[in-house]
Amino acid sequence: MTDLFTKEVVSSEPNLRQLELAINRKLDGLLHGDYQGLLPGAGTDAGGGRLYNVGDDVRRIDWNLSARSNATHVRETIADRELETWLVIDGTASLDYGTARCEKRDLVLAVTAAFGFLTARAGNRIGAVVFDGAQTDVVAPRGGRESVLALLHRLQRRPPASSGSGSLAAALRRVQFLARRRGLVVVVSDLLDDSDWSRELRTLGARHEVVVAHVSDPREDDLPAVGMLTLVDAETGELHEVQTASKRFRARYAAAANERRATTMASIRASRAGHLEVSTDRDWLLDIVKFVVAKRRRR
Repeated sequence: MTDLFTKEVVSSEPNLRQLELAINRKLDGLLHGDYQGLLPGAGTDAGGGRLYNVGDDVRRIDWNLSARSNATHVRETIADRELETWLVIDGTASLDYGTARCEKRDLVLAVTAAFGFLTARAGNRIGAVVFDGAQTDVVAPRGGRESVLALLHRLQRRPPASSGSGSLAAALRRVQFLARRRGLVVVVSDLLDDSDWSRELRTLGARHEVVVAHVSDPREDDLPAVGMLTLVDAETGELHEVQTASKRFRARYAAAANERRATTMASIRASRAGHLEVSTDRDWLLDIVKFVVAKRRRR
């Protein structure tokens, strides 16, 4: 299934529709109803007030309104009849990297498609905040599968990221102001970000259901012994020459990578967000299925 998702294959609309079909076959029925707001309910957002009727729950009496009007009133709430999903999509230059089946940028598009197609239905709306080192684009929430296709086309046509590191923390703060209703926030990133994104993630997690899709490549955690290797920092353009034949160097690199990964996982756990890991050397669709099934079992 992963072979379907290469740069050559996803360059046209028919292939995006083929991707949609594959996602629906594997995941339809798993994500549906798994997040807040998918089913009609009493709601939590305050609505209007009305006169108290016999049989109303006394806990819903609005004492302030009753005192001002000299009549007993109850406060109504807005029913949660639709889910609003916000995607925070990483578009930085560090995603132009992959040593296995695809590049990390391909996985970002795949995860976006998976959550997009399966949540933009039954009146649900989906919006996006796409950031890189140069700018941050906001896609207003819209409903329907055509809006998801439009978002995927927009991501495909987006020019290569310029040098400079984007700010995941700034993108998360942007979503805090945009997502006025309780809903679902999906963060799709490789999390190679120096900003204090963990703090903003905790703030989002206090109001919304948050899923962090962590995109990675195996060579980010383990270097092969291939002798002298020239590395380029995609976001700064700096060149580094390293001697990978040195066991000591490879051990230090692996230790630093493990420490970074442990810190990242601790930050996600602290925010109470769901943690989905996808890698360029694995079947991303299978990873998403396992994530959703495990989440349902915990519930």
